[in-house]
Amino acid sequence: MLTAELAMSWRRGDRTGPRRINPDDAEKVKEAADLIAIFRAHVGKTRAELEASVEEYAGTTTDYKTLRGLAKLLTDRCQFETVAVTDPSALRRALFLRARHPRLDAMERRHALEETAAILGCSTDDLLEGLYADLEQRQKLRDFDEPTPRELIDRYNLAQAQALLYRCVEMKLEIEPQEPTPYRELFNAIKAYRLIHRISGDARRGYVVTLDGPVSLFHRSQKYGIQMAAFLPALLACRGWRMRAEIETKAGERAFYELDASQHQLRPPQAELSTLNDELTAKLASDWERKARTWRLVPTTELIQVGETIFAPDFLLLDSSGQRVYLEVLGFWTPRALRARLDEYQRCGFRRFVIALSEELRGSRDQPPTFPPNVVSCKTTLDARRIEEAATVVAGT
Repeated sequence: MLTAELAMSWRRGDRTGPRRINPDDAEKVKEAADLIAIFRAHVGKTRAELEASVEEYAGTTTDYKTLRGLAKLLTDRCQFETVAVTDPSALRRALFLRARHPRLDAMERRHALEETAAILGCSTDDLLEGLYADLEQRQKLRDFDEPTPRELIDRYNLAQAQALLYRCVEMKLEIEPQEPTPYRELFNAIKAYRLIHRISGDARRGYVVTLDGPVSLFHRSQKYGIQMAAFLPALLACRGWRMRAEIETKAGERAFYELDASQHQLRPPQAELSTLNDELTAKLASDWERKARTWRLVPTTELIQVGETIFAPDFLLLDSSGQRVYLEVLGFWTPRALRARLDEYQRCGFRRFVIALSEELRGSRDQPPTFPPNVVSCKTTLDARRIEEAATVVAGT
């Protein structure tokens, strides 16, 4: 993704959007190809050499910021490594021990280098090259996942849209009526990126999903902003939606960024979509068989209407007698949003559920209320046995 200083957007009245590169602009395609060639030519060279070449090329154009953005995305596709005959800290330690004092004349310095190299079984050139090879600028480019110029431009346009969401206050998604699979995939993506959400509507009328943006949070907003930005490619891959995101502009005002499923300006990279995974639920599922004793954990795609909202559980808990309790694993959360959900469930008489959450993902410094038996709070890792105990209590009420 792009850093905030490389993000560029436009505003007209109360509308805003990312500044994009026209993929049919021959000059921009050439610039993308030139940058790719620079990165390709620097495989085996140091990061400092690569950055110097990029700076030299970007300095010859009037669109310096765009080129720096393209270079940042290419850097994300690079793998750098420390190349030395042995651990650089061990090289430094051995040399400094042989030198004995910091001020040496040229002959003493050469003697210390030769003695140390002989002890380590390497040449003095290898010793000098590896001495500070662990510094970032001295690391060497080992591998470059080379894109085509069109792929780089597409990735840049998507990254500019993602950067706009770093300043999102709230995102509203309208999902048109359709077969269950597409909108369930969208709900799964929202949960996989652990976004704070509220779902209303039904399959006949369609759904409205409201997502809290990072600007609405007081705690962990940067990490949350990255998650919301990472969610955008998954949204683009879904069908039948309209998005209206409220954005806080750099001037501190509010404007709206709108998209829908029919757009063709942004193309999600398939590699990112194929790795979509909810680590919280995946780890809980892997721990369940080892720790739980009474309840079975069964993944579910059910959507449960509770008043005006939708409860979208991750799992169904089943015991040997046929008791059923639904389990939802929260990602980021705030006490206020959780309290509103619990109040709605209580008003509607919905009781057979457990909500599991991690204190590490609390997005507000507000102190949470006293949790009812339906809520299991853990410091970091979700505890399968505590969730199981909560299910037993809930099933008995």
